Amino acid sequence: MTKRIFRSILTVSLAVLLACLVLTVGVLHSYFSQRVRQELASRTGYIAQGVEREGADYFTDLTADCHITWMTAQGLVLYDSRPDTSATEHKEDREEIRQTLLAGKGKTSWWYADSTSEKTLCYARRLGDGTVLRVSDTQHSVWTLVRQSMQSVIFVMLMAFVLALVLGRRVARQIVRPINRIDLNDPGRSEVYEELTPLLSRIRSQSQLIQQQLQELKRRQEEFEAITENMSEGLLVIDTQTRVLSCNSAALRLLGAKEFERSVDTVYALNRESDFRRCVEEALSGRRSEKMISRQDDSRQIIASPVEQDGQTVGAVLVILDVTEREQREGLRREFTANVSHELKTPLTAISGTAEILENGLVKPEDIPHFAGNIRRETARMIDLVNDIIKLSRLDEGGPNGAWENVDLYSLAENVLNQVRPAAEPKQLTLTLRGGTALARGVPQILEEIVYNLCDNAVAYNRPGGSVTVTVEDTAGGARVTVADTGIGIPREAQSRVFERFYRVDKSRSGGGTGLGLSIVKHGAAYLGAAVKLESIPGKGSAFTVTFPKQNESTAADQKT
Repeated sequence: MTKRIFRSILTVSLAVLLACLVLTVGVLHSYFSQRVRQELASRTGYIAQGVEREGADYFTDLTADCHITWMTAQGLVLYDSRPDTSATEHKEDREEIRQTLLAGKGKTSWWYADSTSEKTLCYARRLGDGTVLRVSDTQHSVWTLVRQSMQSVIFVMLMAFVLALVLGRRVARQIVRPINRIDLNDPGRSEVYEELTPLLSRIRSQSQLIQQQLQELKRRQEEFEAITENMSEGLLVIDTQTRVLSCNSAALRLLGAKEFERSVDTVYALNRESDFRRCVEEALSGRRSEKMISRQDDSRQIIASPVEQDGQTVGAVLVILDVTEREQREGLRREFTANVSHELKTPLTAISGTAEILENGLVKPEDIPHFAGNIRRETARMIDLVNDIIKLSRLDEGGPNGAWENVDLYSLAENVLNQVRPAAEPKQLTLTLRGGTALARGVPQILEEIVYNLCDNAVAYNRPGGSVTVTVEDTAGGARVTVADTGIGIPREAQSRVFERFYRVDKSRSGGGTGLGLSIVKHGAAYLGAAVKLESIPGKGSAFTVTFPKQNESTAADQKT
């Protein structure tokens, strides 16, 4: 803006200077032309008086720098101060001569000499005897005057240009300085030209509108960030160049990425797996895509949808879901189904084979009780398995519908030991109950299942002549039951898996169980709010400890009834 103002001032200054120069030259030329005319008229007057008084003798001693011609009315030249030019002129044809003869008074006229570009002024006067006296003189033309004064004119123009240059720059800066000092945030407080008041009013209105829009955008951005940052799902918004436009922390966490520079890195910096890249490429090509990314113990589902505007794909939105638990549950369900099928198939095969032998009459009468006993044992095994599955299903669905009561764990453990004693006697196991009264609040049926399965496992996986010790305590942390055995123990790498359904450390020494006992213990304890702890040394035995919450901590669990 300063340059434009400067150029405008400089142009106007030079234009005014040139106009003034032309006007001055024109005025001076007009002034001097008028003076020459007046001088010619005056000179013609006193020469005419001399000629009328003395006649031709007047020209004898006359010395003049002008051109004097004396002629008759017919054009005959009586005297010519420059005879060399009279021969080439037809003086009777001159306009001033004709006008003088007709009007009887002086008349000026002029013409330009082609060779010298000089202007010739003439004044003619009719004398008393009818003759005509003409006096002419030359005057320089305007261009001649300009050429003669060209050096002075150039100097003046140069000085004027320098002065206009300096003043124009200074004036331009002074004009622009108040405008540059305008506070756009509050233009009303700026002291500036009155002519800019309407503009400043519009700027103030626009500034207020922009501030309102910025505040609204900031509010919406904060709401969007608050929503996305509190999402458990990852959210990514990218453009067609795969640059990340928006990203929440859940996306970084789920993709296992660290902080990155969004203006530099592409979405591939978050994850470089082929499935992720293929999902992004399909979304940017206009197709919705879903891919699964699995790494070690976690699984991520990527859902990418294209973003279209005016029929063109301008980006994509990626949602990252943590489906680890779902996949694990699905895996457990498949494993559970396979295990159930396997566990049911074994007794069914034995029953079917025994029944087929009996049906074909291949069994001696004295062996029938033996085969019938096999059928009974396998059937009981199936019944136990189905019962355990039903128990687990009930625990998964929220537990049985029994009422919550205060149960004495010592009496409960005593009853359970009596139940497992028949299975312990063939191994000559020693069953011991220690401790004293300890009340735990819960569903009696679930409490009994927990203690029974722990004791049953302690008997089943014990060595002959070993021992099973049940300790019941009332501690500051709550009632506690510990079932310790001197059995085969559990390797450290298998201790985290023994609570899985149908998992056995050594299937060849399973003891004939269903493989669901510890799963029932885990789910039952979780339902009652209890904690299960395992300590085991391979070859020396294992100890399972179940700690129940104190009475005042079981109120929330009591509401489940």
